[in-house]
Amino acid sequence: MLPELGQFALILALLLALLQALLPLLGAQRGLDSWMRMARPAAYAQALFVVGAFAILIHAFVVHDFSIAYVARNSNTLLPLPYCVAAVWGAHEGSLLLWILILALWTAAVARFSRSLPLPVVARVLGVMGVVSCGFLLFTLFTSDPFARLLPAPPEGADLNPLLQDPGLAMHPPILYSGYVGTTVAFAFAIAALLDGRVDARWVRWSRPWTNVAWALLTCGIAIGSWWSYYVLGWGGWWFWDPVENASFMPWLAGAALIHSQAVTEKRGSFRGWTLLLAIAAFSLSLLGTFLVRSGVITSVHAFAADPSRGVFILVFLGLVIGGSLLLYALRAPRDDDGAPFTLASRETLILMNNLLLTCACAMVLIGTLFPLLADALKLGRFSVGPPYFGTMFALLMAPLLLLIPFGPLTRWQREQASTPIKLLAPWFGLALIGGALAFVTIPHGGWKPALGIAIAVWLVAGTVRFVYRRLTMSGQRFTAEMLGMSLAHIGVAVFFFGVLMTEALSVEKDVAVAPGHSIEAAGYDFRFDGVRRMQGPNFVSDQAQVTVTHNDMPVTTLRPDKRQYAAGGQIMSKPAIDPGLSRDLFVALGDSLDDRSSWALRVYVKPWVRCIWLGALLMALGGIVTATDRRFRRAPQER
Repeated sequence: MLPELGQFALILALLLALLQALLPLLGAQRGLDSWMRMARPAAYAQALFVVGAFAILIHAFVVHDFSIAYVARNSNTLLPLPYCVAAVWGAHEGSLLLWILILALWTAAVARFSRSLPLPVVARVLGVMGVVSCGFLLFTLFTSDPFARLLPAPPEGADLNPLLQDPGLAMHPPILYSGYVGTTVAFAFAIAALLDGRVDARWVRWSRPWTNVAWALLTCGIAIGSWWSYYVLGWGGWWFWDPVENASFMPWLAGAALIHSQAVTEKRGSFRGWTLLLAIAAFSLSLLGTFLVRSGVITSVHAFAADPSRGVFILVFLGLVIGGSLLLYALRAPRDDDGAPFTLASRETLILMNNLLLTCACAMVLIGTLFPLLADALKLGRFSVGPPYFGTMFALLMAPLLLLIPFGPLTRWQREQASTPIKLLAPWFGLALIGGALAFVTIPHGGWKPALGIAIAVWLVAGTVRFVYRRLTMSGQRFTAEMLGMSLAHIGVAVFFFGVLMTEALSVEKDVAVAPGHSIEAAGYDFRFDGVRRMQGPNFVSDQAQVTVTHNDMPVTTLRPDKRQYAAGGQIMSKPAIDPGLSRDLFVALGDSLDDRSSWALRVYVKPWVRCIWLGALLMALGGIVTATDRRFRRAPQER
């Protein structure tokens, strides 16, 4: 009866979410303290029942309870135990339950760490989060029940998608969803402020740590997904502008704009309406990503479902949330900006430019992602929008942003002499130009991209170090956790773009047919194909190749890529082998056998500096986490 208990736990969680949504919001509206105090117990109880339901689903996978349809479709008795657990979120129903679990945990965390906030604020914030929980619980119970029975139970299950039988699956969805769902907190604080009618610095101060943590988790989730795509799919790339990749990137861009706009609103009282709109947009884009992944309107290796009825439910929920939020914004948002005035030469202006560029980039990705879907729906023909559009437009929008980043921290709020930050940064700009010129001369085969990558890295890192040095040497000035987090994030941007441009310019790819004993030369490395042997895995058999790599006749490593055939469904998947390094990756993928196994297709990559892409993303995420720890966020803000 455990599956029925899991389903019953979700029904109770739905009832508690309804209680959490209705009573606290009504209590805050009517000034009833007893109703408002129901928010925290309801949030804790809802989280408890959702955790119970999730634990029951994990147990069903571990004990191979194939009487549950979801378990039977996505596992079998040969599946190793770690992947039995990870298979819980390997398909639509379980991943949706994981989303609900993370939302419940975020809600409980807000309830736990908001004890210093006024009771009406807590009631409204938890009430709004309860409304969101209701939507997803209803979606699960009516269209995506993970505990639906399959009777009679089959003696054996199907199999988890081989692409997902990887440690990356265990990390990517939980972390990515934590970032997705974390945007709910900033959204809830924004709606609570609109309901209260007091759109001032208070709600921003309270929501900033949550926003930074959510953005950091989303950054980590996207980076892990990119890393998983790189080393599992065997194509040697790290980003393809896939619609589902874009679905996670859009709230990331909106969130990056939001954390900068929140700083202005909290410290100077400006951009109040714009900050509210960004909080609504970041959450709405997260819901849009859910629609794209689960509606079946797109085809992607990352997509979960192809059931139109589910898409209709999410689309209606998306319309209600966005429509209701924008209506409330139109009615309650501040009509004027009564923050501190600022001149053209000020930090506020630079952050405004930052916001415009990031939101334009977000709109560009949104248009490119949705245009083929809209064109097909309107019978305008089939269109494909791919990397040439996204790459070119994104580069054009990011170029001015990268140029302006070092100026922001060195420019004062409200008013600054334009010559001051220019004088401080001029030597470092010259150093960046010299570094780029030297790279152009010494790496002629790479073209302009290595030169640009080195110039950007030197410019951003030197500008950030100049800010840190100036701050530390100024008398009476503290170097706060917020400043440290900002500096780490900006250095992360430098490392990321350095990795992107160097990898794109200097990567070497060779796709050849080889026989045992033959060698391939790539970027100064010699890859000798030693042959293939048959291997037995826990739930697959594989042809495993051995490739010996040398450099200047010195041994470097031995790589063993394989091509696997899984026992349950007979699916075939190539598993690349990688020798990682900070300055380069050696990447080998085994293809099909040729001429009755006398030769094999082999794909070889040398990827310079590709690890800097993920290192830069991790530094950005670390910056968000460090910023959230600033002690200033735990003090009550002054009202403006």
